[in-house]
Amino acid sequence: MAIDTRGETADKPSGEKKTRTTPALFYRQVVNELRKVIWPTRKDLVTYTTVVLVFVLIMVAIVYGLDSALGWAVLRVFGGS
Repeated sequence: MAIDTRGETADKPSGEKKTRTTPALFYRQVVNELRKVIWPTRKDLVTYTTVVLVFVLIMVAIVYGLDSALGWAVLRVFGGS
């Protein structure tokens, strides 16, 4: 059995018209959800940032290497100066 988690409109039968969520209710729901978030510690954040930067640098090196190799190959095949 699935649990309906769509907020206040979940209790209404499917035939009734759904009402719009007010900005105040939306804000309260957002704040409530943000309180449930487990925020990373500073150490975790530094670790995650380092991993992402190293991964990006590796990907840049791979793309640069492939671009250089393919560019060299195209110049060798089709000629160029």
